[in-house]
Amino acid sequence: MATVTAPAPRPALPGILRHRAAHKLLLLALAAAILVPLANAHWSSGSWPDALTVDLSGPLGRANDWIIDNRDSSPLFLYFFGYISNAVVLSVRAVYLVLLAAGWAGVTAFGALVAWRVAGVRLAIGTGVAFLVCGLLGMWVPTMQTLALMVVAVLTSVVVGALLGLAGGLSERTDRALRPVLDTMQVLPAFAYLLPVVLVFGIGVPAAVLATVVYAAPPMARLTALGLRNADPEVLEAVESLGATGRQRLLTARLPLARKQLLLGLNQTIMMALSMAVIASVIGAGGLGDRVYQALASVDVGAALAAGIPIVLLAVVLDRVTAAAGEQTDASAAEPGSNLRPWLYALGATVAVAVVARLAGALDWPSGWTLGIAEPVNRVVDWMTAHLYSGVPYLGGTADWAGHFTTWVLDPVRDGLQWLPWWSVLLIVAALAWVIGTWRTALTAVLAMAAIGVLGVWKPSLDTLSQVLAAVAVTLVLGFATGIAAARSDRFERALRPVLDVCQTMPQFVYLIPVVALFGVGRAPAVAAAVVYALPAVVRITAQGLRQVDPAALESARSLGATSAQQLRQIQLPLARPALLLAVNQGVVLVLAVVIIGGLVGGGALGYDAVFGLAQGDLATGLVAGAAIVCLGLMLDRVTQPTERRTKKGA
Repeated sequence: MATVTAPAPRPALPGILRHRAAHKLLLLALAAAILVPLANAHWSSGSWPDALTVDLSGPLGRANDWIIDNRDSSPLFLYFFGYISNAVVLSVRAVYLVLLAAGWAGVTAFGALVAWRVAGVRLAIGTGVAFLVCGLLGMWVPTMQTLALMVVAVLTSVVVGALLGLAGGLSERTDRALRPVLDTMQVLPAFAYLLPVVLVFGIGVPAAVLATVVYAAPPMARLTALGLRNADPEVLEAVESLGATGRQRLLTARLPLARKQLLLGLNQTIMMALSMAVIASVIGAGGLGDRVYQALASVDVGAALAAGIPIVLLAVVLDRVTAAAGEQTDASAAEPGSNLRPWLYALGATVAVAVVARLAGALDWPSGWTLGIAEPVNRVVDWMTAHLYSGVPYLGGTADWAGHFTTWVLDPVRDGLQWLPWWSVLLIVAALAWVIGTWRTALTAVLAMAAIGVLGVWKPSLDTLSQVLAAVAVTLVLGFATGIAAARSDRFERALRPVLDVCQTMPQFVYLIPVVALFGVGRAPAVAAAVVYALPAVVRITAQGLRQVDPAALESARSLGATSAQQLRQIQLPLARPALLLAVNQGVVLVLAVVIIGGLVGGGALGYDAVFGLAQGDLATGLVAGAAIVCLGLMLDRVTQPTERRTKKGA
């Protein structure tokens, strides 16, 4: 019988080389060894080479001139964009006139009655008080202007988003086509939406409303499609067995089953629309956002706070009312006419109150009922400037802290990024994106970063990137620490919850007010505002991820004598890795959004270029900066968003 000789065992590879990430990095290093010498032979190794830059100022300038010259004569503007613009203006004006006709008493009564029917007496009282505070601060008319724009923008966003979600929820092919578009739209900072609409519609309310619709419609589309797709298949099968047509199945089964997702989409659309409507003050939206913008431009913190408080109150009221509507039982929704009665009662009471107010001559907010807080707040700011800004013994002050952060953190990070050869930046981006994703993810990220160089804004983009990296680092340190503490202490989590609720409700614009008061203007205040804005999301996702770790794994670790710190380090953090990566991704996207707005308070870089282009009518500068912001956001999203391999060949 022949003896079979076993093959000699292969030499074991070092542990690190057996990881898939190491294989990817080795392939990337091999490609770099071939391509980098070729790149150095043709172009320089410093900043992005001029030979690979495309100057778009000429074409964009000519396009801008053509639009200005043909806006009153071209059929495209006369019979398409012109009709859209007129419809938006008339709609906003009609809603605004209705609000003025209802008077302050009628609007307050309507809001309180709707809140009472939806969520109870406590929220009704809070809603009434919120509207009264808007009047007491002397901001009733700007509040109504913002509310009128909000009503039109939200209704349009809901209709557009629901139609897109309906198409995606009923058709797998449409859903696949819409998914990358909605992904990109949700990654882009709000500021990037202002630039294209200004080019077409000019400065004013139509551009503000349409930018808000484009920004706020994706959540409604996503959640509508999700609700339709997750409908109970047994219910759908039962309805189909009764001979219902496709339209009947949609109206009697799918939409009622998706009610909670639809109301959640409405809530998210309202919050995003309010945030965008405030930011859109930069392009002539008016209202509360314009008051904040003008006050920040003159560093008048008191006036900015007087307009910022109504924005926060409006956001909190709208968030609580729509969230409460989503939590109502399905039984109440199933009663015939149950959804219509409260609106009819509220409308009737509003009309009655408005008629009484008109007969009494009290439609407008009484001028004697205003409380001027701008001057006292500015006195407090002056005191802070004298004592906290730079006068704290031994510790310095907030201005010193901002200066030290700029000198020791922001400047070195910016200078380091700008010192790196352009090809090394692309390699770093490719490595990060490929390690946590697929080669398609890496290619998308590299092309987005390369497009920034082609646009000719390489150095300003790296300046913005340095601010984002610094803000993300601070956000993750504070967010992970706070999230871990909230996950391990129910009492701390309960105390933290209302703070996080309010912080996540406030529009981005409002965060600039306190940091300007504490730190003045510059890059450090922009980073501070970004940290405060992104921190609640990171804390919530971290705490939720740690709390959802399998209790059996923790019990097993405790039975083996593991300490609390060991359980956290060896069990909870590894098992919560997907949630932690999601927290990083959301932190990066949210930080970028506010760092760009930080251009209004001296943040510089791409944010300044975008603001300058809008303010000066230099659409070439503004559009190039906006396109670079889009590319930077897309790159950061791909670098921080893990992509699961769908097949063994996926990566």
